[in-house]
Amino acid sequence: MATQTLQDLPLHHVEDIRTLIERAARCWGEKVALTFDEFNESITFSEVNEKTNQIAHVLLKNGIQTGERVAIMLKNRPEFALTWLALAKIGAVMVPVNVFYKEFDAKYIIEHSEAKAIVTSGEFLPLIRTIQHEVSTLETVFCVDPIEGPDVTGVFDFSALVASAPNSPPEGKVFAENLLNIQYTSGTTGRPKGCMLTHGYWLSIAKKNVEEPPHLNDGDVMLTAQPFYYMDPQWNVISALASGAQLVVLDRFHPSTFWEKVRKYNVTFFYCLGVMPTLMLKMPPSPEDRKNRVRHISCSAIPPHLHKELEERWGAPWYEVFGMTETGGDISVKPEDHDKLVGTGCIGKPNKSREARIVDEQDRPVPRGQVGELVLRGPWMMDGYFKNPEATQEAFRGGWFHTGDLAWMDENGYIYYVGRKKEMIRRSGENISASEVEEVIKLHPGVQYVACVPVPDDVRGEEVKAYVVLRPGETKETVPPEELVEFCSKKLAYFKVPRYWEYRDDLPRTPSERVAKHVLIKEKSDLRLDSYDRVEGIWR
Repeated sequence: MATQTLQDLPLHHVEDIRTLIERAARCWGEKVALTFDEFNESITFSEVNEKTNQIAHVLLKNGIQTGERVAIMLKNRPEFALTWLALAKIGAVMVPVNVFYKEFDAKYIIEHSEAKAIVTSGEFLPLIRTIQHEVSTLETVFCVDPIEGPDVTGVFDFSALVASAPNSPPEGKVFAENLLNIQYTSGTTGRPKGCMLTHGYWLSIAKKNVEEPPHLNDGDVMLTAQPFYYMDPQWNVISALASGAQLVVLDRFHPSTFWEKVRKYNVTFFYCLGVMPTLMLKMPPSPEDRKNRVRHISCSAIPPHLHKELEERWGAPWYEVFGMTETGGDISVKPEDHDKLVGTGCIGKPNKSREARIVDEQDRPVPRGQVGELVLRGPWMMDGYFKNPEATQEAFRGGWFHTGDLAWMDENGYIYYVGRKKEMIRRSGENISASEVEEVIKLHPGVQYVACVPVPDDVRGEEVKAYVVLRPGETKETVPPEELVEFCSKKLAYFKVPRYWEYRDDLPRTPSERVAKHVLIKEKSDLRLDSYDRVEGIWR
């Protein structure tokens, strides 16, 4: 494609990531595209194009063809983003691997995806070498660090190969429908499922972020603190390439220094989720808090009771957004609705490319105001679950993607999130939303955050257990369980008040910073142990 044509090509005409990278290089050349804070390294849009060309040549020379899978097991370093984009240029597929995985779970992802190669670093090389001997499809191991040790047969020095590779565009062409990721879900209810995500999927998210709020542009500085094996930094990269914005990548989320980095880089936009906003507020207030340029914060699951406090402390608007790995970006609060929805828990209305319904167990729409399952329809969702047609068919039955989330819609079309369908606790025939109980407990001034799970019970089927993390300086003596029981009893139906209460210093979390309830449930065979039993009035 001619230079002039690429520069003038409207974003909505871009159909693949290769074209997007080349267009970004033409439009914003020597402007910084990516900054990796931990490495003090910045990469311009032109360098992104050239470096991904070099990596693409290395991959092609080592036998990686269109459609073949390459795993990446790296922390938040430049090679992760650049290798992913290089795979996009040759029509190959990335399989991100959680850096906390060990032999059992890492092997499953690599083996199930039939990855032909993996790009990793020295710290994970012993693990990958073990797996390599057990997975027949894994032919090639690339290490981004200097290779040390005697057993390096079949391991290639990735950095050296890239440095000597040409930076000319690789041959070939890719299309919107070409697969780019097999992105495995966290697997809270069984083995992880691989979401098949195309070029069109990623571009749809980026185009939304440019053409709809937050309306990213080349004057913006974005920031991400999530791990790159999770999808958020990935859509941040594509959004930067689509808009000309700079993206700052942190090594991970550090509550104590997060806003310091926001100020350092003059960040104007970031996305966060899970317990991140709560942990931010846990940090001591500073006179510097409001000295930032942030104009838009997107967040999934903003704690309603903290929403106003978050905005007042840092002087920036927080917008609720809803999306899934399977579907991309789906629902959000729009700027014109922001003020009236602060603290309501509303997740907004569907984005332009999405339709949403609330349905019952028979997939029939329920009346406005009634809780049901949230289902979605629209272009550029995942192509399905890799090698799992049954799960794909079940998820997309009737032409709508079934989110597994419970929600309700008001008479004006605003959607309110209730909780995960599979996180409903059923006590004596009553359905209890774990997230509803959690929201009430978090209203107590001594509570930092909380997670509720079901406990099997011979009489009532299930009872509710609350894991509580108190605010700094508080203890179970200053905030005893009896006080929390009384607090909940004034705000919830009696059957929703947790029977069991366990105090924790922290809670396990998933890569997306959500509480890993499946880990809590598997910690002990009897979940009543180490808990206060409000019915018996004893510690078990």
